[in-house]
Amino acid sequence: MLPRFENIMTTASAKKMILAARTLCEDLEKLLFPPPVAWVYNPIQYGRSAHEDYLKHFAANRKRFIFLGMNPGPFGMVQTAVPFGEISFVRDWMGIQEIKTGPKNTHPKRPIQGFACPRSEVSGKRLWGLFQDRFGEAESFFKDHFVANYCPLAFLEESGRNLTPDKLPAELRQSLFDACTVHLCKVLEILKPEKVIGVGRFAYQRAVEAADPMGIETTEILHPSPASPAANKDWKGKVTKKLVDENVWEAD
Repeated sequence: MLPRFENIMTTASAKKMILAARTLCEDLEKLLFPPPVAWVYNPIQYGRSAHEDYLKHFAANRKRFIFLGMNPGPFGMVQTAVPFGEISFVRDWMGIQEIKTGPKNTHPKRPIQGFACPRSEVSGKRLWGLFQDRFGEAESFFKDHFVANYCPLAFLEESGRNLTPDKLPAELRQSLFDACTVHLCKVLEILKPEKVIGVGRFAYQRAVEAADPMGIETTEILHPSPASPAANKDWKGKVTKKLVDENVWEAD
């Protein structure tokens, strides 16, 4: 399937977003992550072709609302280079082609399989499923909305267990967070949203740190992770109500 944006011109906004992402990659390459981090995956680097297709098509204009996640999941963005990148939505709903390369070294338990990955990114399936149910076509959602991640890196322990940024030792977090916050501020400057919606508490806290000084409103929605008992009980209904209450969406 050819990407639906095969002949789309890259806008000034998208070009700035691409440059910002490349700059973030360069900044993060300078950082060292000692134990408990054993492996670091950067999908916006090895999956640059897919990630930049996402930016070219869906970050092409100013947005009213930005949904902000934490970092890539092992079966989502790590495989597709798209935030919350559940494969079926990246491939079929967004029309983005599979990443063309992978990192040189991968954990044997966490290979880069792209669209052939048999595992589902449940958080992404819930989040993008909500947007598809409400807006239908991807273009309708992305007209006023965008989805980004605060940190583009995925961390693994020696065992292959996922290690989220909030669980990193304090001495490792600061330099990482400094670079990611600078990038987030750049994204907000480019896309000029009315409101940033943190998907989960960590993302919300990072959103407040960047958006408050810029006079941009922030709010938080429940993270769709199946690890959260609250998310396993009508996550869609709870989040829809919150977004309506926060004047992000209109009531049905």
